[in-house]
Amino acid sequence: MTILVTGAAGFIGSNFVLNWLNNEEGDVVSLDNLTYAGNLDNLSSVAKNSRHYFIKGDIGDSELISSTLEKYNPTAIINFAAESHVDRSISAPDTFIETNIFGTYKLLQNTLLYWEVLTEKQKKDFRFLHISTDEVYGDLGKDAPPFTEENRYIPNSPYSASKAASDHLVRAWYQTYNLPVITTNCSNNYGSFQFPEKLIPLCIINAINNKPLPLYGDGKQVRDWLYVDDHCDAIRVALRDGTIGETYNIGGNTEKTNIQVVQLICKFLDNLKPRPDKISYTQQISFVKDRLGHDRRYAIDATKIKKHLGWQPKETFESGMEKTIKWYLDHDEWFDKQGL
Repeated sequence: MTILVTGAAGFIGSNFVLNWLNNEEGDVVSLDNLTYAGNLDNLSSVAKNSRHYFIKGDIGDSELISSTLEKYNPTAIINFAAESHVDRSISAPDTFIETNIFGTYKLLQNTLLYWEVLTEKQKKDFRFLHISTDEVYGDLGKDAPPFTEENRYIPNSPYSASKAASDHLVRAWYQTYNLPVITTNCSNNYGSFQFPEKLIPLCIINAINNKPLPLYGDGKQVRDWLYVDDHCDAIRVALRDGTIGETYNIGGNTEKTNIQVVQLICKFLDNLKPRPDKISYTQQISFVKDRLGHDRRYAIDATKIKKHLGWQPKETFESGMEKTIKWYLDHDEWFDKQGL
């Protein structure tokens, strides 16, 4: 089995490539356009792996996608390729529309052309797995139950709107053309290789460099946190056992306010890398003006994937965070290369 992974040099994509090569026998073709968040260093450990092939390119490049599919004959495509930072989508939405909507459309269309000429057995075995987000469901009330797969889409940012559109395109290519698709919607991921504009790596790096730890508004926005390797395991399970046409929510069963997250980071760093003056890193916490349209709460109900596919997260938030913080402390050369 050969798989094509798009967005493979990004945060979740690169973790998935490493996870796959460690747990499965098939080859991986990694495709990434290497924009600011796509980092080839994330895949350096498999650069000489005979089962791994890297291609620089855009999912919207029909000629490249077509030739790649023809050359490698993948049994599955796992689509991580996306612009994903909400703040950037607010200031510059064009790129999000181009990649997340038009790019997904072009990838689907070229995948369909490839799939239609496969043998009947190859068609039956093929899967297109689309990675999405809980943000498409919108803002969740304080006492509302977590999002299930039946929740209506109510995206509130250019990012989440573009991802919602891509999800609808994937569904349409299944309903209209019978392309064998599966969609997963995940909660907030954290772990190694996450670009340091996101909350957890930003606060780890800022803390040890004696910079402010910025929190939007009152810091009480709630997110469900999922360790990235647990997410990768869930994707492999969905690819192997998921039902065509279905959507699976993937969450960490861990709702935390942003301030709780940052306080936990400070607690671990106080023990793992104390400040020279022995004062807690919490004194670096700084509250900043809230961003536009900031959703207050997201939470995922992952009952369906647990009940039907037998997956549930292995890591607690505390154990996953300890692994994450230790990784960043041990890989300062990685984030130095990010220009931070």
